Amino acid sequence: MPTVILLRHGRTTANAGGILAGWTPGVQLDEAGTAQVSAVGERLAKIPLAAIVSSPLERCRQTAEAVAAGRGLEVRDDDRLGEARYGDWTGRAIKELVKEPLWKVVQQHPSAAVFPGPEGEGLADTQARAVAAVRSWNASLAPDAVWLACSHGDVIKAILADALGLHLDQFQRIVVDPASISVVTYTETRPFVLRVNDTGGDVSALVPPPRKRRRRTASSDAVVGGGAGATV
Repeated sequence: MPTVILLRHGRTTANAGGILAGWTPGVQLDEAGTAQVSAVGERLAKIPLAAIVSSPLERCRQTAEAVAAGRGLEVRDDDRLGEARYGDWTGRAIKELVKEPLWKVVQQHPSAAVFPGPEGEGLADTQARAVAAVRSWNASLAPDAVWLACSHGDVIKAILADALGLHLDQFQRIVVDPASISVVTYTETRPFVLRVNDTGGDVSALVPPPRKRRRRTASSDAVVGGGAGATV
């Protein structure tokens, strides 16, 4: 029953400037973003992570490395967790993009949205590769592993929509802020979404219980009535 902590990168200069960065190289965390990732690194310091996997883009690498500091874990890149390929939209101001006809498609029918230009991809393709990455890493790690994937807002929203059983056309209902964590546990028959857009507070419930207290086979059943919650 692997658990993935989905971490969005901290705020960047492009975020602050209202620019759609996409795969533009060299986009760095700004001062606020640096403070955000330092804080999230401290929040997650006591979580024993089996792996830290990141989008190869600088802003995610900076964020993932803040979590990896002092752990002796190497941050591993996975292009499948990289930003949506926005094609000709890359580097443009959001205030300009809202005037494009495609903007309404992205908002109302994102499963049909394909970004323009030879390097543009469809949001459905973004979701497919990102979900495949999570499933692949789940399969490669121990069944009770907790691991971290550092990625981008739209990518994480797409993964969460899949975990929630939502059509991609509903993914704009999900909010994923900079340096937030969202948490999904994957069982044999279904994922359980434990947290979404969590930007502060205690994370001790994410620490796996001692091995002797774990059930041999994790149940895929939801507790009728909601259960008693996590115990520490």
